[in-house]
Amino acid sequence: MTEKHYSMKEALIFSQRIAQLSKALWKSIEKDWQQWIKPFDLNINEHHILWIAYHLNGASISDVAKFGVMHVSTAFNFSKKLEERGLLQFSKKESDKRNTYVQITEKGEAILLGLMETYEPDKNAVFSGAAPLRDLYGKFPEIIEMMAIVRNIYGDDFMEIFEKSFNNIDSKFVDDDGIIRKKDTAEKELV
Repeated sequence: MTEKHYSMKEALIFSQRIAQLSKALWKSIEKDWQQWIKPFDLNINEHHILWIAYHLNGASISDVAKFGVMHVSTAFNFSKKLEERGLLQFSKKESDKRNTYVQITEKGEAILLGLMETYEPDKNAVFSGAAPLRDLYGKFPEIIEMMAIVRNIYGDDFMEIFEKSFNNIDSKFVDDDGIIRKKDTAEKELV
């Protein structure tokens, strides 16, 4: 039996602190997220699937489930709804007939890019809650401890995909006078 370097009380307080903070934060995030995507007739799972398919440039349903933190059947069912709307397409790979893959369509990408263009930070409670910290320290909280906890739960590959989507936004999108646009789209509009 391994020796514990913490008390049961300390463990309980930490676990409950994280649980209570996460629940409060999620409630606010969920409300803001739903309001943001509502005009595009999407729910949170559908938006998350489009996001994953876009940033992975095609993904297996298993990948969608894993990186979307949802059950495989949930990932499949919501992907199917997106396919019926023409936002995703399903495929099989010659080398991998067992897995089903999803690829975002042009219509799906247009919706995802439209969502990014309509993002309004002032209507986001978490952003508004963090803004005073940015004003004080000159940057947003990096939340490195939270990321370390998530890495320890879901693994390195989860965090690699997590970071890949944000690196994609950083490298492939521009802030065009307060509107987030894909670089090639913004460049075409300048011509």
